Amino acid sequence: MEEEKTTQAGLPKPHPSILKVIEQKKRLREKLSGIKHKIGVYSAKGGVGKTTTSVNLAFMLNSMGYKVGLLDADVDCPNLTMFLGMNETLSGDFPLMPVDKNGVKVLSTAMLVDDLKAPIIWRGPMIGKMISEFFENTEWGELDYLIIDLPPGTSDAPLSIIQLLDLDGFILVTTPQHIAAVNTIRSGGMAKRLSVSILGVIENMSDGSGTGGKEVADKLQCDFLGSIKTNPKFGELSDSGKVPAIQDEKIGKEYLEIIKKITGR
Repeated sequence: MEEEKTTQAGLPKPHPSILKVIEQKKRLREKLSGIKHKIGVYSAKGGVGKTTTSVNLAFMLNSMGYKVGLLDADVDCPNLTMFLGMNETLSGDFPLMPVDKNGVKVLSTAMLVDDLKAPIIWRGPMIGKMISEFFENTEWGELDYLIIDLPPGTSDAPLSIIQLLDLDGFILVTTPQHIAAVNTIRSGGMAKRLSVSILGVIENMSDGSGTGGKEVADKLQCDFLGSIKTNPKFGELSDSGKVPAIQDEKIGKEYLEIIKKITGR
């Protein structure tokens, strides 16, 4: 018997692949029900400080009493663990268990594969699969915030995150330069096209003379969350596995003002 191609209401039946995605999202919604807020830190431009922003936001939120998870979604070029001075490894058995770092639950492919010895050379479907494992087969537990450090670009990783999760939204990161702002606007355009909220823009490595952050905010009609000033302490502290916002009072105050806008506190 030929399979019916319409529903009882006479509407076309969804393609099986669409039904699969819907079912996966339903499972994830239940699996991640203990996570109150899921926020992606994102820009289409590399080198603007997304990982720096993710780390400092996560640990400042934790210092304010929130339960926080931090995910390195840059699957093939993970460097979150280097920023935190972590060398823990995971067995790769499921469920994956994030590693506790001073109260923050951290997970990265760097804990599964030593990419310095054996670079992760994966095509898009493998990257998408790994990102799926970060959510479907990981025990995150109860969290107030899951901060997701995304790779640059507008392809597999951010698309997989958008497809899988009910995100609260993206925090976009740029630097003062116009070219960085243009690329960040591209990433914001993708988010809007896929109906994902933009929580605001952070201008990183600011020297007070550029206007990249405000340029992005004006173009995308979103909030300008604030600037993080250029400070040699970032390099010194990050290279030693310490979190600048926790170690340096001046840097901490800059992130605190941004976090107040994000949390409404």
